[in-house]
Amino acid sequence: MSGGGELKGPDLASEGASSAEVAEGGMLLGHAQGEAVLIARSEGKLYAIGASCTHYGGPLAEGVLSGDRVRCPWHHAQFCLKDGSSRAPALNPVPCWKVEESAGRVRVTGKVEPKPPARREGPESVVIVGAGPAGNVAAEALRANGYEGPITLIGGESPVDRPNLSKDYLAGTAQAEWIPLRPKEFYQEKRIECLFGARVTRIDPAARSLTLQDGKTVRFGALLLATGAEANRLQVPGGDLPHVRTLRSLADSDAIIARAAKGKRAVVVGASFIGLEAAASLRARGVEVHVVAPESVPAERVLGRELGGLLRKVHEEHGVVFHLGDVPASIDEREVVLKSGTRLPADVVVAGVGVRPGISLAEQAGLTVDRGIVVDEFLRTSAPAVWAAGDVARIPDPRTGQKVRIEHWVVAERQAEAAAKNMLGFNQPYRDVPFFWTNHYDLAVNYVGHAEKFDSVQVAGNLHGRDAIVAYREGSAIRAVATVGRDRAALEAELAFEQGDDAALERLLR
Repeated sequence: MSGGGELKGPDLASEGASSAEVAEGGMLLGHAQGEAVLIARSEGKLYAIGASCTHYGGPLAEGVLSGDRVRCPWHHAQFCLKDGSSRAPALNPVPCWKVEESAGRVRVTGKVEPKPPARREGPESVVIVGAGPAGNVAAEALRANGYEGPITLIGGESPVDRPNLSKDYLAGTAQAEWIPLRPKEFYQEKRIECLFGARVTRIDPAARSLTLQDGKTVRFGALLLATGAEANRLQVPGGDLPHVRTLRSLADSDAIIARAAKGKRAVVVGASFIGLEAAASLRARGVEVHVVAPESVPAERVLGRELGGLLRKVHEEHGVVFHLGDVPASIDEREVVLKSGTRLPADVVVAGVGVRPGISLAEQAGLTVDRGIVVDEFLRTSAPAVWAAGDVARIPDPRTGQKVRIEHWVVAERQAEAAAKNMLGFNQPYRDVPFFWTNHYDLAVNYVGHAEKFDSVQVAGNLHGRDAIVAYREGSAIRAVATVGRDRAALEAELAFEQGDDAALERLLR
């Protein structure tokens, strides 16, 4: 998960580098005191920061510099040149270094001591319901932006790196200690009260209070609903058997691993990203995998036939057997019987058949809901002092004007950051471009933008050669792009969407 390895480029502390190597808007990779360092020039000023993304160790020098921010090419984390602060999916800042320029050369002279955030007033207290990516980032963002009041984080389990649960952790290549987003000591240090295992049963927005399952009342000055989404269960006879699992939590992933260790045959129901990632991870464990789905092409609704077809080809090359255009009719302890009559032996069944937003608390509280909790551009709900973020939030899309609900890890984290800042009076509308990534063996796909629907798909490059960009158009407008082997193009597409630069998007497809 982490970067490292051989240091590259000049020793910026001893020999430095020529000023000509760092032009305006340019970056230079080097090292100082045994650490990788990135020098960048923005608006005439030189900066130096750590060169490795604090998410999974991505190489920032291969990313894109925009204004005072460097964007990681792997999963689009961002780092500020001025203070090293991060944006999701990275939770930690990078170090900042002192840099001097003299006689046509630049040198790094030492690290900059980080400054604590300036104190900022806010509500008398903040309660966050949901300890997934949105809930965790909201709590951290409140402290990072100078809020000193009480924060309570309520959730079923402590925050974990959920994308890893269907990827490396399920495959057995990620260590268990990598999975928690933070150790418990972190929350103690940040004075975040954690009520993990607690469940909220009622919210009273007028009284600014909520009730827990044990009857305890918790009052709030501001409330964030980050209740996420719940995995759909299989609605067939046997769909509730113990070896039929969804994949939403660390407990779910652990249960699938335990079942896979006892038997070597798995059936994955649903050709969703979660289902296909689970299939790849189980194949890495030597498990026989069959994928059952009603569609004719995996992930066609999101990726189209061309890229969905590549996913199928890659999985088949790794031994996955597809049963497309079919669905389960029943499940027993030993096998899955399909509607077509096919019988598939199964020691474990993984259901990747979508999710539904967790809106029951919002409905009970009288908030406006419409296939999610309706929020404005500041993430505020219809009730004063109540915000919502993440998979449960239905938010206006600044690029189309439509209300959308997006189930992406990075989106959830960035919405939560925006909601937390707006609780503190920043009044900044949320306008981030959606992004997600999905991995299948050695195939990585980055997806930027959001296409609720598309009329046509344009492929530039060679998909099967793992070097392509795919555009999803509604009419003539590009709503989203997916890239294979073109990480920088994904970053450039993100910038083009942010800036409303349709011409730049079109140039990426030439």
